Amino acid sequence: MQPLLALSRLIDRITALVGKGVMWLIFVAILVSATNAIVRKAINWSSNSLLELQWYLFGAAFMGAAAYTLQQNEHIRIDIFYGTRTRRTQHWIDLFGHVVFLLPFVVLMTWMMVPYAYGAWKIGQVSSSSGGLIIWPARALLAAGFVLLIFQALSEIIKKIAVMRGLIEDPHPFISAHEAAEKEGEELAREVARLAQEARK
Repeated sequence: MQPLLALSRLIDRITALVGKGVMWLIFVAILVSATNAIVRKAINWSSNSLLELQWYLFGAAFMGAAAYTLQQNEHIRIDIFYGTRTRRTQHWIDLFGHVVFLLPFVVLMTWMMVPYAYGAWKIGQVSSSSGGLIIWPARALLAAGFVLLIFQALSEIIKKIAVMRGLIEDPHPFISAHEAAEKEGEELAREVARLAQEARK
């Protein structure tokens, strides 16, 4: 199990590096969008390539951060059911979901997206919009995002089995919405008390 956990740690490091890196693409997309709007208003000029570049950047950020979102346990789940189960049952739910639903889905999407991107690259496909960008980078970003999700899904499966076997600590101990609200309330009360104490000085 230790070699698998070492592989999981390596995958997690790569995922975190990519996930944190692509966050900046949102900022770049905002700059491109603002520049496009300013130029269009100032000199009445616009370009489909700038519009498509925004989509490319957003798509790259979304797909690049998908695996990181999974790693950080920030993906959507149905807490009304999940949150009422014991932690061991929650582990089984997570493991079942990763193995039966997540992994087959991302493998299928990768299997479909790689030839889809390769085909666009092979023929030099260009956007049908006038002045648009080449197509294959956008499709390649989709394929790369699903490849990252495959590896992260494997990492999550490895970690989940290790947690259930008591080999590692739970990296994401579950906190119910009620517990989270109570914790937030306590932190807020402490902050109010601190500010009140400072005001009296």
